Amino acid sequence: MAGLQTPGDRSAFNVHPQRGRVLSEVHARPLMPIEAPRRILHFGFMTDHWAAQKDRAAFEEFCIARARPAPRPDAKHHRIEVPPAVLRWEHHGEFTTYTWEFPSPAQPGSENGHTPFWPDPDELSNIMHLLPQPGPLLVAADLHLLPERTVGEVYRHLFGPEQLAASEVEHGAARVATDFHPDAFGFVRILVLDRKLTPPQAGGLVQRLLEIETYRTLALLGLPQAQELGPTIRRIETELPLLMNEMRESQGIESNRHLLDKLTSLAGDLETGAAHSLFRFGATRAYHELIGHRLEAIEEKALPGLPTLASFLSRRLTPAIRTCGAIEARQDNLSRKLARAAQLLRTKVDIELESQNGDLLRKMNNRARMQLRLQQTVEGLSIVALTYYLASICHIAFEGIQRRVTGLDPTLATAIALPFVFILVAWMVWRIRKHYVEE
Repeated sequence: MAGLQTPGDRSAFNVHPQRGRVLSEVHARPLMPIEAPRRILHFGFMTDHWAAQKDRAAFEEFCIARARPAPRPDAKHHRIEVPPAVLRWEHHGEFTTYTWEFPSPAQPGSENGHTPFWPDPDELSNIMHLLPQPGPLLVAADLHLLPERTVGEVYRHLFGPEQLAASEVEHGAARVATDFHPDAFGFVRILVLDRKLTPPQAGGLVQRLLEIETYRTLALLGLPQAQELGPTIRRIETELPLLMNEMRESQGIESNRHLLDKLTSLAGDLETGAAHSLFRFGATRAYHELIGHRLEAIEEKALPGLPTLASFLSRRLTPAIRTCGAIEARQDNLSRKLARAAQLLRTKVDIELESQNGDLLRKMNNRARMQLRLQQTVEGLSIVALTYYLASICHIAFEGIQRRVTGLDPTLATAIALPFVFILVAWMVWRIRKHYVEE
C-alpha cells in the first residue's frame, strides 16, 4: 500500500501543509509520570514576543552548555535532566513557565522521614538563577508530593485555618491541600498526599494543579485593569445623560457642533480603555474556563469541615471574573449609546446645514437673477453707446466725403447708416457673450 507522502510515488496524497502541526497539538504537553516523594517548584514569567525569543535562545544555550538536547525551533515545551533536578520548560502565548522537579530528601530527626515543604524553597529556587529571568515573575508555586502515611492529619496545620482548601481527588487516590496564599518566601504552597496514585496519575494531577494555580493568577490580571477603568466609565455614564439633555435643548449649528465635540471626546476616552482591555478581558474569560476544566478533571470530593478547591476559588475568583465581565458589558453598552447619540446629533447638524445651504442657494439664485438683469441692462447700454460712437464716426466720415462729392447730405447718410451700425454692434456683443458662455 502506498504511503501518504512517499516521495516520487504518483499514488501519494497531497497532504495539507498544517496536518503535522495539527496532529501533534494533542501531544504538545504530554503528562510525565511522577512518583512520591517529589518537590516541585513552578515559575511563571510574563513574556512578550521579543522576551520569548530571548528566553528561548537563553534556554537553548543552557541546554547546550550542559550537553543536553536543545528544543526544536518550533517546540513549545522541552524537558531535560539537570541533576539532581528535572527541568520542564514551556512557552505559552503570553507567558513562559519553568518547572523544577526535585527528589524530596528526608529531614534528619523527623519521625516519618519527610516533612512537608522542607527544606525552605529558597535553598532550591537558587537553581532558577542559572537562567536569566525572561520577564516579570507572576506565578511561583511550591508543590510537595508525599505519601499520606508520612504526613497524616498534620497538613491541616501547615496552612491558615481560615484559608485552607482541601479535598480528595482522583477517586480518593490522593488528598490535595492549599491556601492559595504566598508564604514567607513568596511561593503558593500546594500539598499532595499520595494514597494509591500510579505514576501517570500523579504526573497528571501535579500538572493540573500547577495549571490551576497558573491560570487563576493570570485570570485575575483583568481585575486591576477593570478597577482602573471603573472611574472613567462612571464619569462617562454620568456625563452622557447631561449631554443628551443639552442636545434636546440646543439650537444653532455652533451649539450642536460643540456638543458633538464633547460626545466625540467621551467616545474617544471609552474606546481607548476598551482597546487596552480587549485582550485582557478576553484572556480572563479563557483562563477562567480552563480553571473550570482542570477542576473537573481532578474529580474533587469534599472533606468534612473544609472547602474544596473549586468552592474556595468560586467564592474568591468568580466575583473578580464577574467584575471584569460587568466592566466589559458596560463598555459595550456605553459604546452603543454614544454611537446612537452621536448619530442623532450628526443628523440634527446635517438638517441645520441643509437648511442653511437652502437659504444660501436661494440668496445666490436671487443674486444671479439680479446680475443677469444688470448684465442685460449693461449690454443694452453698451450697444446704444457703441452705436452712438460709430454713428458719430460715420457722420464725420460723410462730412469729409461731402467735400469731394457734391450733393451728399452727411446727416441723411448718417441716418441711413444708423440701423446697419446698430445691427452690427448688437451682433458683435452677441458673439462675444456666446464665446465666454461656451468657455
